[in-house]
Amino acid sequence: MSRLKSARVMLIISMIVFGTLGLFVRNIPLPSGELALYRAVMASVMIGLYLLVSKQKIPFKSIRKELPLLLISGVAMGFNWILLFEAYKYTTVSVATLSYYFAPVIVTIVCPILFREKMTVKQWICFLMSTLGIVLITGIGDLSGSNSHFVGILFGLGAAVLYATVILMNKFIKNVEGIHRTFLQFIAAVIVLLPYVLFTSGINLSVLQPIGWTCLLIVGLVHTGITYCLYFSSLKELPGQKAAILSYIDPLVAVIVSVLLLNETMTLWQVIGGLLILGFTLWNEIKIPVDKS
Repeated sequence: MSRLKSARVMLIISMIVFGTLGLFVRNIPLPSGELALYRAVMASVMIGLYLLVSKQKIPFKSIRKELPLLLISGVAMGFNWILLFEAYKYTTVSVATLSYYFAPVIVTIVCPILFREKMTVKQWICFLMSTLGIVLITGIGDLSGSNSHFVGILFGLGAAVLYATVILMNKFIKNVEGIHRTFLQFIAAVIVLLPYVLFTSGINLSVLQPIGWTCLLIVGLVHTGITYCLYFSSLKELPGQKAAILSYIDPLVAVIVSVLLLNETMTLWQVIGGLLILGFTLWNEIKIPVDKS
């Protein structure tokens, strides 16, 4: 198998695994902050071992100036997980995930402000149609929608804002490779989440039954540790556009899991809203080559 095909397979596998996250989180009866902490701890250990075995040293001297940005982005990543896990509690996995996937739209609209980039007509169309998608997902066509559902969407959008923050901060981090960057961000998340958990919910591992322990280990070691290693290994070999397109496997799998395995329903308006978000953010990622002949 060629390196390109191998990278494509690794990315597809990682996206499928990411898409099943909500299924396992639903079976872990822990506060969201505590779950995010354990996820960061296990992922840090797993990726740290991967870097050790593969003999990839972190060049601390050359990245010293960027450590504050890594710390802040790690904090954003940790609390992004907390909000996403809260979204799973208040609404369906599919709606929470689709709300979370509003992050690329936020990046598109903020980049012109931060980097003085001009938005094209295509980007404006994608922003407006994706925003319409969020409006439809809130249940505008379903007057019986509950307050809990709306709160879940707000948590999902909050997670999207923090994830967009991580993406934007990564644009300023030039001297740290993807896997090293993520490892340091996880360490930063652990440093911040540990006191947060101790002063809020405390440690509640004693409430876990065997299925809860199993799901917790899968979320920490598989969904985060192993899958992040696969994800970043694949990104080294794949063109950016191809990787961006394959990343949409994640929300599609999440919707399938939500409907078929968790028996959660989606209204017609929510389906249309989801298609608008995924369709127009995907269109925004696709760059059509210009024929200069």
